[in-house]
Amino acid sequence: MAELGLETIRTRVQDDRSRIVDLLKDKIALASVSAKGITGDHMRRSADYVAGQLRQVGVDARVVQATNPDGTPGAFEVIGSRQVDDKAPTVLLYAHHDVQPVPDPSQWSTDPFTGVEKEGRLYGRGSADDGGGIAIHSGALHALGKDLRVNVKVFIEGEEEMGSRSFIPFLQAHRDDFASDLIIVADSGNWSADTPSLTTSLRGNADLDVTVTVLEHPVHSGQFGGPILDANTLAAMLIASMYDDQGQLAVPGLEGGQPIGGLQRDLDQAQLRADAGVVDSYRLAGTDSLASRLWTKPAAAVIGFDAHPVEGSFNVLADTTRFRISLRTAPTQRPEQAAQALADFLIAHAPQGARVEVTPGDMGMGWAMDAGSPVVRQAEEAMRQAFGRDPVNKGEGGSIPFIPELKRLFPEAQVLVTGPEDPQSNAHSPNESISLQGLVDNIITEALLLDSLDHRMF
Repeated sequence: MAELGLETIRTRVQDDRSRIVDLLKDKIALASVSAKGITGDHMRRSADYVAGQLRQVGVDARVVQATNPDGTPGAFEVIGSRQVDDKAPTVLLYAHHDVQPVPDPSQWSTDPFTGVEKEGRLYGRGSADDGGGIAIHSGALHALGKDLRVNVKVFIEGEEEMGSRSFIPFLQAHRDDFASDLIIVADSGNWSADTPSLTTSLRGNADLDVTVTVLEHPVHSGQFGGPILDANTLAAMLIASMYDDQGQLAVPGLEGGQPIGGLQRDLDQAQLRADAGVVDSYRLAGTDSLASRLWTKPAAAVIGFDAHPVEGSFNVLADTTRFRISLRTAPTQRPEQAAQALADFLIAHAPQGARVEVTPGDMGMGWAMDAGSPVVRQAEEAMRQAFGRDPVNKGEGGSIPFIPELKRLFPEAQVLVTGPEDPQSNAHSPNESISLQGLVDNIITEALLLDSLDHRMF
């Protein structure tokens, strides 16, 4: 069967545009916030809707409820397949149907759960993350139709935004539904709405709870303050000890490196500051390229701190305090190794001899793309044709822990991380949106790639 070619696929995708937009609007309206309960009826409705949409494009899709590691009911997952030729490669298409919550709807310029088109973008919670990923897969399969030349498996997850707790048991119970030559994870994004990207790496993550103790019980700050520092101050000193005078982590044993596949284009500092809302007086921390600081070097953030609120505070020295560090690890470093290195450092640097205890928490391995793979080159060519310009590869500072788990079980499978987002998407934030032209180009890209794959690339 001959390849369809760019113009045929482009025409089919453009003709399908209104269906794709309606799919996204319907998905937004389902308000599939997994933080409200992964086993809730709203999550079942979301999974049923996605399965129905996949069946419309030829996938034998079904909803299966996962089981958590402790045996309790887990997320509603969507799995399915379409077999066209036993001799053809098999591609697993991934996205997730759960979305982030909306803590304060007043910060939105539109109703978060009503899809609104405005200036070439579709606004709504989950429009980009990851309704856009579902739309890409649906659009590509619709465009290829009966001309599909590869076997397809689909996994649309129901708890990605909640840490994928039931993913490992689900994978173990449905291993045959995941076995594939290529895994396309549509949960990342592009350099910009009109400049495509493959995601070359993802950092890993490790959480650590740190307890600092100085007293057996609280005491009066006037009577004992001076020679005795309170636990909150000691914790602040301990946290500060992790950094050098450039604000860069200086913990022995934490690995770093340069962007995978080489740095094609560094991030724009002014744009980064604007996107993050950085105050004018703040100097960005660290050294080297912004790309390496965000993608391949380790980073730590204090994401929780147990201390008495300012309101109602009184003059006592805190005897003990606890804080949680979220450590983003280099793509190729084992998170257990990084967590141990940080724990050893914190205990060794206990200020004033205070008692420091460290308890490890959740961990996930990072991932690095095989930049020399024929599949990667084919994907870049598909992007070049669809977008009309060369792709700019980029890393991501976040984590998708299930990718390393899939690679562990299926070491021969290639992985491509793509996605619908761009710097204006505001995923996880107010006014989330997706570029509709970028979405069309992403669909064309995936359709071109699926249409061009053969076993010689694996």
